[in-house]
Amino acid sequence: MDGEVAGIDGDDPFAQLRDVFAGRRALLLEDDPALSEHVAERLLRAGFGSVERVDSGEAAIAAAAAPFDVLILDRLTAGLDGLETLKRVRAGGGPCADAPALMLTALGGERQKVEGLLGGADDYLSKPVGDEELLARIAAQLRRAARRAGPVGSDLVNGPFRLAFGARTLKFDAPGGARLIDLSPLEFAIVCELMTARGQPVTKTMLWDRCWVEWRFLPDNFVNIIDARISALRRRLKEQAPELGEDLHPLIVSARSQSLIFRDLSAWTG
Repeated sequence: MDGEVAGIDGDDPFAQLRDVFAGRRALLLEDDPALSEHVAERLLRAGFGSVERVDSGEAAIAAAAAPFDVLILDRLTAGLDGLETLKRVRAGGGPCADAPALMLTALGGERQKVEGLLGGADDYLSKPVGDEELLARIAAQLRRAARRAGPVGSDLVNGPFRLAFGARTLKFDAPGGARLIDLSPLEFAIVCELMTARGQPVTKTMLWDRCWVEWRFLPDNFVNIIDARISALRRRLKEQAPELGEDLHPLIVSARSQSLIFRDLSAWTG
């Protein structure tokens, strides 16, 4: 894939997620002791301040009387399952009622996923899931929660680019004056996901879920479909923002093998 690099300036973009996770608290509902220990250890190593581990829905509801930044819930648990647990936490109006929630479950069918999302989950992951995928998705939910808490309708600025969510436009502040970047609806959705990550990795699976919404399943060749679209988008951005120069193009670069990053241009001076 053209423009593919291991990271940016030699840094590991996943290590940079420590700033997102620093001091965060997670509530983990998982009744498999080995998996629970692994997920908790991985979150703590990634920068989380604490992870509260419980193995039943009843225990999760009791723990949710305290504030947590993110809820990670299995569906198949003794007593209350994770989905019913989440519904009760949401309805209870406590400190976790609006916390981002990810379902992490072996129930990976389309119907189960729809049930989970309609039941209050913000994301739905099927086991087994890689550590990088889990961390990237948690980071995405924390960013969304922070954006919801910010000013309504505020634009996102990345160096010379201004992304307007309401108007669904991307503008480039060129030396000769600002101009609109011509993007298709799918290209805008991709740029929106990548720029919202603010220089942090977005996995290709995440990108598929958020941008190819008309697809009701994950095809075997979804990575090839994404790669082809990203290649075309790189060329389009280079054509419409040549002032950035060869050293900053492509604007969308690869992090490891299955993640993408929109460059952080905050230091660009034109």
